[in-house]
Amino acid sequence: MNSKILLFVSVMLFLTVQKTHSCTNILVTKGASVDSATYLVYLNDGEWLYNLNQTPAKNHSKGDSLVYTSMTGIKSRVHQVSHTYAIIGFQMNEHQLAIGETTFLGREELWDKNKPLKYWELMELALLRAKTAREAIEVITSLVEQYGYGSEGESFSIADPNEAWVLELIGTGGSGSAIWVAMKVPDGMITAHANHSRIGEFPMDDPENCTYSDNVISFAIEKGYYNPDIDESFRFNNAYDPPTPKHIRYSESRVWSVYNRAAPSAGLTHKYSRGEGGEEGYPLFIRPDNKLSLKDVFSLARDHYENTEIDMTTGIAAGPFGNPNRIRPLSWEGDSIVYSFERPISTYNTAFSFVAQLRGYLPNEIGGVAWFGVDDTYTSCYFPIYCCVTQISKPFSMGDINSYSRESAWWTFNFVSNFANIRYSYMVKDIRAVQKEVENIIIAQQRSVEIEALSLDDSERIEFLTNYSVEMGKMVHNRWVELGDRLVTKYNDGYIKDYNNQIREAGYSSDWLNIISKEEGERYRVPEE
Repeated sequence: MNSKILLFVSVMLFLTVQKTHSCTNILVTKGASVDSATYLVYLNDGEWLYNLNQTPAKNHSKGDSLVYTSMTGIKSRVHQVSHTYAIIGFQMNEHQLAIGETTFLGREELWDKNKPLKYWELMELALLRAKTAREAIEVITSLVEQYGYGSEGESFSIADPNEAWVLELIGTGGSGSAIWVAMKVPDGMITAHANHSRIGEFPMDDPENCTYSDNVISFAIEKGYYNPDIDESFRFNNAYDPPTPKHIRYSESRVWSVYNRAAPSAGLTHKYSRGEGGEEGYPLFIRPDNKLSLKDVFSLARDHYENTEIDMTTGIAAGPFGNPNRIRPLSWEGDSIVYSFERPISTYNTAFSFVAQLRGYLPNEIGGVAWFGVDDTYTSCYFPIYCCVTQISKPFSMGDINSYSRESAWWTFNFVSNFANIRYSYMVKDIRAVQKEVENIIIAQQRSVEIEALSLDDSERIEFLTNYSVEMGKMVHNRWVELGDRLVTKYNDGYIKDYNNQIREAGYSSDWLNIISKEEGERYRVPEE
């Protein structure tokens, strides 16, 4: 990645964090999936336009170094390794290693803005230098040990074809390097985390499944975050990211929704996430009732709590067209009472998301797929990018947040999702129909594409899968351009029109009209004749 692109990515990621602190991660182990793949879901939420790029593998000279700048402008040199691997963005590398993150902030006094390495830089460095999840954890923790950690509390999802890990990391406020703990997701289980530290108690004598910094407990005692004489067993999240009702509501509702949909037999309720006293927090890992398919994983990323007590498509806040989107800020105060809308997994301000599909029984070039999408996951469309590609489809590698362009995939998808807000319940059906059609076609042909790729030698395979990934990106982008144009003509001037310009009236729902009748009936009442 050249210096200009790296600077752009770094700046935009910083802006994203500053604005929203908002991402969602899901991990599915190979024993919990239908196709024995490890899955990593990463939603990067924030108002910014992400240009996806590919960085080739490269050899480096002895003594080479990288320059990183802290939040306060301090420049530091970080040693370079002799060889770095090919990577796609800061999400996946050529060895089927994938990384996601979600910021949990934690104790703000521990954020040392003078330290150089921020979380997104650590993600990129891990992909450049590691082949496995365990190696990635070693890269990240070794770098912060040597150079320090320069951003907030962070929860990383790290996965390879065989293992999935959660690494939680926070700084020391300048008094050391960092505090961290990493736990392996047991095979056959899944986990979710969203802007809150999820690791509580952890085994101190099981290095195969859990590793941690030497100072993880002693530092908490020193700072007064944990008193072994009074407090119960040490819990990382209680010490370094103490929960508040507002925090729990914002974050744990998303965890509950994933668990509720994947493992309804567990009987978990949303009460804890609503701050109801006496309710226990959700487990770090859970076993799904049934193994999850690729489509199931896509579905988990597209959630507004539908068909639950907190379904965001219902109620007065959803308006006359069942719109689940809530304009920020989500919280407000009235008569000294604090209120808050729900924060769903699928949100209108998602910059991009991906579902990493990691399969160890296939060669790396074929086994690792980043199913990539931009903007709102509910109205977006995932297409495959194989981890060996040498080129990214142009619509997904270009664009400017301040300049609308139909050539940019981000703007194309963003237009469709925003336009749908006008008459959501009607338009979203059109959007989801195209989404289903396109994704079904791509998924159905995946096996035949991969069989053909297996028959080729290494160089031919890389070229074939690169061309395929590029063409799928172009196809998806073109379909959404067409979809946007169709929505503009179909839903116009309050009518719904077919291709022959036949007009029909389809107005507000009866539920909404009943609300109007109840609240302002006298205003609209027509006198009897």
